[in-house]
Amino acid sequence: MFQRFAIAIVCLTGMAATGLVVAAEPVRPQVALINELIEQGWRDYEIRSPAPEADDATWARRVHLDVIGRIPTIAELQEFAADRGSDKRAKLVDKLLYDDRYTEEYAGHWATIWSNLLIGRSGGNDRRSMVSPAGMKKYLRDSFAMNKPYNTMVYELVSATGSGKPGTENFNGAANFLLDKVNEEDAVLATSSTSRIFLGQQVQCTQCHNHPFNQWKQQRFWEFNSFFRQTRSLRRFVEGTNDIEHGELVDQDYAGEGNDPEDALIFYELRNGLTKVAYPVFTDGTEIGKSGFVTEVNRRQELGRLMLESEYLDKMAVNRIWSLFLGFGFTKPIDDLGPHNPASHPELLEKLSAEFRKSSYDLKELITWITTSRPYQLAAVLGSNNEIDDPSIGEMPKFSRFYLRQMSAEQLYQSMVTATDASASGSYEEQERERRKWLEQFVVAFGTDEGDEATTFNGSIPQALMLFNGELTQNAISKAEGSFIDRIAGSGRSPQERVTNLFQAGLARRPSKTEMQVASKLLQARKGDEKEMLQDMWWAVLNSNEFIMQH
Repeated sequence: MFQRFAIAIVCLTGMAATGLVVAAEPVRPQVALINELIEQGWRDYEIRSPAPEADDATWARRVHLDVIGRIPTIAELQEFAADRGSDKRAKLVDKLLYDDRYTEEYAGHWATIWSNLLIGRSGGNDRRSMVSPAGMKKYLRDSFAMNKPYNTMVYELVSATGSGKPGTENFNGAANFLLDKVNEEDAVLATSSTSRIFLGQQVQCTQCHNHPFNQWKQQRFWEFNSFFRQTRSLRRFVEGTNDIEHGELVDQDYAGEGNDPEDALIFYELRNGLTKVAYPVFTDGTEIGKSGFVTEVNRRQELGRLMLESEYLDKMAVNRIWSLFLGFGFTKPIDDLGPHNPASHPELLEKLSAEFRKSSYDLKELITWITTSRPYQLAAVLGSNNEIDDPSIGEMPKFSRFYLRQMSAEQLYQSMVTATDASASGSYEEQERERRKWLEQFVVAFGTDEGDEATTFNGSIPQALMLFNGELTQNAISKAEGSFIDRIAGSGRSPQERVTNLFQAGLARRPSKTEMQVASKLLQARKGDEKEMLQDMWWAVLNSNEFIMQH
């Protein structure tokens, strides 16, 4: 183990420089818009030139990770390299988005992203929770697989009723978004989460007082909150026990706090002790009926309709998706939009959001525009020509380079599994249990009113031990017949070619001269046992910083 750790420290210290490929493919109007306004930003900030274009292999690894959640296999890299067309990058994006071979991976990857956002990685784990993670994932997988328009998904999530658990009567996986949120403290969490996630409006601190920096006032919080007062989550128990089997989201007539369903008001208290009244009013000032009878006014359906008419729905979606592909959004934080928090590229955010609406909220179209735009093609190089472009120190992002970032825990797991067939043995349930156990090592839950979570590779002892010698890593470096190492050992015409194949599989690049020398010395140390050498090198690759980075 110490020997492999030493190798990981000595080798794999950087990305090898390679030649550039200049694409000459037709440019869509939306891509031209992105390029024009990003390049205008470079001129405004006097950036002499952006980073060079990333080489094909690096870019292919990047787009596989971002679109389907894993690194490419050797075969996929070779197929891409064999394409000599000037539009090869656009064709690869198209294949990952629309080829039936990738539909399941695409849907699964984006279902994971949105499930983590809507209910959290730990959603449903508490024994008191009504949330079904399986139900949430099923709804999202089905939605992404059929390329459901984004606005339709938002409306369904906000207005859903039904059971959250697959296989139960009235199953509706979309209900899981609000199941644990509407019953808590007068639906305060439902209010803040819906506004923040879909409209980019942070209202949580205005529950008790006016916001000190933006236009949100306490009155507006409780007016938005009023949309959720007809909704209840009902616990369904395992027969004969007090164990919650699942939850069901229902709309019920609401009499208001004045006990008059014809005028279903709510009260809230100002900091000075005065009590005020609120009715459902959308953030733009649009009022709906005051009745609490569902048959007269279904408040959540009205909320969904008003949200779909809001420009903030478009902007928040574009800002979020852009940040997932480029590492930073146009605002920081990405889910805090408004005059109080100016965007780095306000015109681009405005126009790209309008184009997204014109596309009928087609997420695959938005992904295509971003991944084929110039900023997404750039290498992760910070040099003297663009040294002011460093958002990590608080600067506004200029997108003159690709910003290095860590893979998500799910991307790391799926990359190891897919590239090496390293999944745990056993039934599907056993494999899923092992996957969840593995991912828990990378989840940090913050005890905030938003239930925030984050993933981090912070070098903790459990993480290090799991990456060094965990079951998944042991499966990945196995020399058994049919294993990844066994297949690599049978590839190429020489040990040098086989080491090259190994590096391409993990890092999408050829090994450096120094790394080749390490392999040669290892082969000698292993007394000519090539599989042993490849196993050591592959362990070093998997445990390198370069492997876990998106670059």
